[in-house]
Amino acid sequence: MKRFIFVVLATVLAGSARADVSFQRLVNAANEPHNWLTYSGSYRSERYSPLDEINRDNVAGLKVIWAYQMQPSTLTGTGLVETTPLVVDDIMYLTEPASTVTALDARTGKMLWTWSPEMSDEMLNIGFPRVNRGVAVLDDAVFVATVDAHLVSLDAATGAKRWDVVVADNSVGYAMTLAPLALDGTIIVGVSGAEAGVRGFVDAYDSATGERLWRFWTIPAPGEPGSETWRGEAWQTGGGSTWLTGSYDPDLDLLYWTVGNPAPDWNGDVRPGDNLYSCSLIALDPATGELRWYFQYTPHDTHDWDANQIPILFDAEFDGAERQIVALANRNAFYYLLDRGTGEFLHGNEYSKQTWARGLDETGRPIVIPGTDPTEEGNLVWPSLQGATNWFSPSFHPKSRQFFVATRLMGAIYYKAEVEYEPGQPFLGGGEQALSGDEAAGAIRALDAMTGALQWEFELQSPPWAGVMATAGGLVFGGSNEGNVFALDAATGKPLWDFQAGAAVRTNPMAFAVDGRQRIATTAGRTLYVFGLE
Repeated sequence: MKRFIFVVLATVLAGSARADVSFQRLVNAANEPHNWLTYSGSYRSERYSPLDEINRDNVAGLKVIWAYQMQPSTLTGTGLVETTPLVVDDIMYLTEPASTVTALDARTGKMLWTWSPEMSDEMLNIGFPRVNRGVAVLDDAVFVATVDAHLVSLDAATGAKRWDVVVADNSVGYAMTLAPLALDGTIIVGVSGAEAGVRGFVDAYDSATGERLWRFWTIPAPGEPGSETWRGEAWQTGGGSTWLTGSYDPDLDLLYWTVGNPAPDWNGDVRPGDNLYSCSLIALDPATGELRWYFQYTPHDTHDWDANQIPILFDAEFDGAERQIVALANRNAFYYLLDRGTGEFLHGNEYSKQTWARGLDETGRPIVIPGTDPTEEGNLVWPSLQGATNWFSPSFHPKSRQFFVATRLMGAIYYKAEVEYEPGQPFLGGGEQALSGDEAAGAIRALDAMTGALQWEFELQSPPWAGVMATAGGLVFGGSNEGNVFALDAATGKPLWDFQAGAAVRTNPMAFAVDGRQRIATTAGRTLYVFGLE
């Protein structure tokens, strides 16, 4: 279908929305705490703000500075907002459902321009809502991955389209819901669609031209490393979506990307084996896409516990030696530390209720309790398919070495059913009935990042769909389904401030500063709120 650009320019000085974000600025993002230059705040994905104007002593005085009401989408079935805005030199770039990009004046919320692709109501989005989690900025361009599986480059000053490439075929179930990751002249994206039986991949594109540079298939073909973990033709519909933004270590020059569940989701009989590289963290050479190492969290997953969570990078002493670490709180209810240079398993422990494994062995492989797979009659297992956590971001405080994670406390009855693949149709092999209502809850939990030990928790009335952000002011910001935006004391979990936004919070908070004044931004419903002390 022909795609159109809709651009609205505010009456501002020409070029006032112009960005100039070099790769070196992204590498050194921590030196620009007033900006938020990439999805998770930095390549390390800490979702931590070094700004400290807002702190334990004054956070009770936070108020709304401005709010932006997102525009109605022309598509049916849209409405969920899960975007993390970027802020570059007083300009905010964000996405609106389903794949609109908008630039705002970060001081006032005034719209500078907005761009939308034209997409059909018949667009496939099997297994997920029509959402978009944000953009990437590199040099003077803004990059967006659309729900119908296009990657688009926009002029940061005007919103004018520079190029538009088709990443994958939406008619068979491919889609994109992630914020791209910008590297040196390269834009990295992954795909959604495992619930339609697609074969997942990670792609790299030339930022100037849109030319595809490489593709790494997350489900190996016969003869490729890992193919022995699949039988017959199951690899062709093996799933392994890559629908969440990865992390990057510029010193090791390694790209870290998480991989989703195998397909079909709940009937593992048709795909015996560990099913690599599903439910894994993969480390790739960003220049070639070559696999350097992998770690599989949940071999032969039959509960849809994909590994699409944010990997956080930090350095610390472990067992008497300085280690380069990648940490991840997995959907399967276990917390993991790996050596990010080699993928070696260092540590793992349960951080939320689970009933499917006795623990992890010395290699990090789960010790599965027999009889916990889905059955035709139904089998109650914790956590639910939505996991002990999900796509929303955790946060790491580099000084206190705390790992904060929004935790879901919910079990489910899992069912297995016969399945047959049909392109563009659900390829599930069963289903689940979640234990919702009074049997479900949530919490913000603070873990010792080196041991996974629980330090404190802040209870929530229902399992959350919003992430967290720690700050140098000793605070952790988050949100709830009940519409509360809140700040907690990072040392104790004590609630210090809250704001009733009137709609569910389903995104990750971020921070920036304008004119030297710190701001906190998050969304509730279809409204972006920006908070400050003035």
